Amino acid sequence: MSEDHTARPEVTPVGNGSPPSRLALRRVLIDTWHENVAYMHRDCEVYRAEGFKALSKVEVRSNGRSVLATLNVVDDVKLVACGELGLSKSAFAQLDVADGHTVTVAQAEPPASIGALHRKLGGERLGQEDFRAIVHDISAHHYSKIELTAFVVATHRDELDREEVYFLTQAMVEAGARLDWHEPLVVDKHCIGGIPGNRTSMLVVPIVAAHGMLCPKTSSRAITSPAGTADTMEVLAEVELPIERLQQIVQQHRGCLAWGGTAQLSPADDVLISVERPLALDAPGQMVASILSKKIAAGSSHLVLDIPIGPTAKVRSMPEAQRLRRLFEYVARRMKLALDVVITDGRQPIGQGIGPVLEARDVMRVLENDPHAPMDLRQKALRLAGRMLEADPDVRGGDGYAIARDILDSGRALQKMNEIIDSQGRRPFDHHHPALGRLSFDVPARGTGVVSGIDNLQLARIARLAGAPKVPEAGVDLLRKLGETVRDGEPLYRVHASYPADLEFARQACARSSGYQIGRAEDVPHAYVEF
Repeated sequence: MSEDHTARPEVTPVGNGSPPSRLALRRVLIDTWHENVAYMHRDCEVYRAEGFKALSKVEVRSNGRSVLATLNVVDDVKLVACGELGLSKSAFAQLDVADGHTVTVAQAEPPASIGALHRKLGGERLGQEDFRAIVHDISAHHYSKIELTAFVVATHRDELDREEVYFLTQAMVEAGARLDWHEPLVVDKHCIGGIPGNRTSMLVVPIVAAHGMLCPKTSSRAITSPAGTADTMEVLAEVELPIERLQQIVQQHRGCLAWGGTAQLSPADDVLISVERPLALDAPGQMVASILSKKIAAGSSHLVLDIPIGPTAKVRSMPEAQRLRRLFEYVARRMKLALDVVITDGRQPIGQGIGPVLEARDVMRVLENDPHAPMDLRQKALRLAGRMLEADPDVRGGDGYAIARDILDSGRALQKMNEIIDSQGRRPFDHHHPALGRLSFDVPARGTGVVSGIDNLQLARIARLAGAPKVPEAGVDLLRKLGETVRDGEPLYRVHASYPADLEFARQACARSSGYQIGRAEDVPHAYVEF
C-alpha cells in the first residue's frame, strides 16, 4: 500500500446542487468479501462539507463507471489521507481505474426497492415486481449490510409462500448472466449440504460426462463447512477459470468441476449468503431460490437434488424433507427445470476424510477402484449418477445404476476425470501419500460398544478449527463409522493440522465433545433413503 500523498486533487465542496466532490482514489488492501466499502478521513473537507455519515451509502464515479459503497470513517492518514477516497479490494476492482485516479463522490440515493423491503418487514406478501426490484438492488450492491440483514430476517421470520419463492428465484436468475449450451439435455447434481465429506459431485461428473451427457458443474467454496466441491477440486486442478475457458472445456470434455464465482451466475445469491451464513439462517424459501437460480443460470435442463436426512443434518425428518421436496418441485416446474429429488442417508459423514486433501484422496481412491476406497461414497455416487443417466432418453428406467457402475469399474470415469483435471490445469497431488498437516492427534472412544451416533455439525466444526478449508492439508480422518464396534481407548478419528494454534483449538473442541456416541446396536438411528 503506497504512502505517497503528494499528488492530490483540489477538493471541491458540494452543496446546494454543486457537482460531486473530486478525490484521489486509493486502493485499500482490505478484503470485505461481497461488500463494497469506501474509506474517508474524518478531517477531509469533503466529509465535512457533504455531511457524510459513517455506514451511509456513497456513489463513487470515474470514467463512466460507478460503484455504490458503504462509507467507513478513518482517523489514520496512513490508511487514507485527506483528499483521498479509499476503496476496498472488491470495490476498487469494479471501478477498474488506477491507484491515484481522480474520482467523484456523492451521497447515494436510497435503493428504489426500500419501500418493498419495509412492506416485507411489516409482514406483507410481495409481488413479482417487488422481488425484481429488491434483487436488482442487492445485485448492484445498493443495500447496506443492515438492509440485507433486514431482508434475510424478514423472509426467514415470515416464511415466503411458494409463489414468492418462485418470484425470488426468477428475479435472481434475471439479475445475472445465463449460460446457453445449445443442447436440449444439460444435467447437474446438487446436495442441499450439511454432510461432511459428501464429495459425490467429483465422481458423478466424470461418470456422466464419460457417458456423453453434458454436465457443467460450477460449485461454491466452503463458507461454514470444512470443504466445498471447489475447495476439494482445487487440490487436483485449477478451479478459478474465465468463463470462455470454462465453456471450451465443457464443449471438449462434456464436463467440468469449477468454481462458479467467475461466471456471475445469480450474483444476488452470493451477496445474500454473506449475511445468511453468519446468522446461521437457512430458510427453505431462500435455500430453494439460491440453489435453483444458480442451476438455471448455469444452463441446466435437468437436476438431481440430494436431500440428506439425519439427526444432525439440515433436514431431520421425513415430513420436513417432503415439504422441502414439494417446494423445490413447484418452483422447478414453474422455471421449466426437470427435477429429480432423492432423499438420502444423512446420519453421518460420507467417506473417510473431512477437509480438502482428505476428500480428494477419497475421490481418487474411488475412481481408481482402490480396495481402500470408502464404500459409502462409491455407492452414493453411483446411485446419484444412475439417476442422472436415466435422464438420457436412450437409457431405460432402472438401468442407470448398472451403466454408472460399468463406467466406474472399467476406468472410463478415471480417464474422464484426468482429462478434466488436465484441461483445467493439473496440480501436483499424490493420493496414495497425500500431504497432510504435520501435526495430529487421535480421539479415543470413551467406553466399549457400538458407534451409535455421529454428529455431523461437531465433526465439521472440529475440521474447521483444525484449519480446513483455508489450510487444505487440515481436517479429520474418520477411523470408525456408524454400527462399528469399538473398545474403550481405540481411536475414533485422527485430526490433522498444520499450525499449533489450530491443533489446540481442535483439541479443545474434541475435549468438549468428540461428536461420537458409543452405545448398543439398537441405538443406531434409522436411515431414511430412497435408493
